[in-house]
Amino acid sequence: QVQLVESGGGLVQAGGSLRLSCAASGRTLSSYALGWFRQAPGKEREFVAAISYSGRSVYNADSVKGRFTISRDNAKNTVYLQMNSLKPEDTAIYYCAADLMVAGRGSTVEYEYDYWGQGTQVTVSS
Repeated sequence: QVQLVESGGGLVQAGGSLRLSCAASGRTLSSYALGWFRQAPGKEREFVAAISYSGRSVYNADSVKGRFTISRDNAKNTVYLQMNSLKPEDTAIYYCAADLMVAGRGSTVEYEYDYWGQGTQVTVSS
């Protein structure tokens, strides 16, 4: 079993920054790809960013390119999402997820992820 716990969400003004963290327990995730998704009120969950097991490959949704950066610290079994230049449309619950395919390169597809965190709320005010 893998437990993922997100933190770092909150209320921020438009143009501000937040850094989300997702700490894993139950299994070392250094061999697996990790991702961030989000779900806004009344909308389906959508892909935000993903990172390969090695950290050498990253993928970002068009809506966050140039503003969000995904990274990982395998020694801490943690994945991060640095969010800059936040917009009101970034308001959502943000979820981290783990894809337990060994040496995964990262995926933009929700169903390829095996474990999910409980989510952390990000609210951006205008």
